[in-house]
Parts: sequence; C-alpha cells; structure tokens
Amino acid sequence: MNLERAARASFVRRGVRLEWFTIAYNSLEGILALIAGFLAGSIALVGFGFDSVIEVTSGAALLWRLGSDDRVEVRERREAQALRVVGICFVALAAYVAYDAIHSLAVQEAPDQSLFGIIVAAASLVVMPVLARAKRSVARSIDSAALRADAKQTQLCTYLSMILLCGLVLNSLFGWWWADPVAALGMVPLIAKEGWDAIRGDSCCAP
Repeated sequence: MNLERAARASFVRRGVRLEWFTIAYNSLEGILALIAGFLAGSIALVGFGFDSVIEVTSGAALLWRLGSDDRVEVRERREAQALRVVGICFVALAAYVAYDAIHSLAVQEAPDQSLFGIIVAAASLVVMPVLARAKRSVARSIDSAALRADAKQTQLCTYLSMILLCGLVLNSLFGWWWADPVAALGMVPLIAKEGWDAIRGDSCCAP
C-alpha cells in the first residue's frame, strides 16, 4: 500500500511539473501571439493568443487539483471543479473566436503578413504534442479526468496551431485575407465541443 502511495505521489509530482511548464510556456506563447496578432491585425493569431491564456487558466486549475491528491474527499471534489473550469474556458474561447472571425469576414478586414506569427505557430506544433502525451500518461496513472481534459486541451492546441499556420501561410504567399478568419472559424467547433463535453462530464475525459 505504501508503495502504491509512493508511486502515485511520484506521478502527481510529475503532473505538477508538467502544469508549471504549461503555465510558463503558454504565458510566453500567449504574449508573443497577441503581440503578433495585434500588429498584423490577425484574428486567428489573437484567438490563438487567448487560447494560450485559457491554457494558463487550465494549468492553474490543475495545479490546484493536484495539490490535494493525498486527501481523497478533497481530491474528488476538486477533480470535478477543475474539469468544469477547463470546460468553461473552452466555451469562452469558442465564443470569442467566433465573434471576431465573423466580424472580420463581414467587414473584409485583411491582416498583414506575419512571419513572427508563423514562427510562434510552428513552435507550438513541436512542443504541444509532446506535452499532451506526457499529460495523458500521468492522467492514466492517477486516473484523473481533469488532467485528461487538460491533456485534451493541450492536444487541441496542436490542431489550432496547424489551422493557424495554414491560414497565415496562405495569406503570406497568396494574399488570401479570408484564410485568416476562416482558419479562426475552423477552431470554433473543436473548441466548443470539447468545452461542452468537459462541462457535462460525459466526454472521453470523464472517468
């Protein structure tokens, strides 16, 4: 029994380190994406920056949840609360991106080219899959639905990076201004579904 507790404690410590890395990396990524997005007038980049802010919030919620792992009753209560926080963050982001993308299409607002934004998106394509895989491993080991949801959000960031990168490259190479808000709209269904599932607790992230 003591060996089981010691093994669980080791996985929890690893989860805490992963969440601290999530907070640090996404804080930097969010600042860079928001700066690049506002400078270029890119809705997709700004939305991606706010996604990083959401991931920081999610990471903080998971740190709060993992901090009580040794107390079963508190752990179960915080598990459910952290899962709802992650879901609400998803839904809030989906609403923001949808509004700004539709507005941009309506007024035909063309973003400037953003090599800086392309670099930020490409970096996330490398970092996020590795981070998501590590979180899933810890989530399985400690049977945490909240951490599975957080890993799903990190994996979703990979897809968002890919969508964002395609939109930015198409705009830079061919001047397709509409590719940026369309890329942003492409994020919305993925974000909204994961958020709603997490709030309801009936997604793949649920125990």
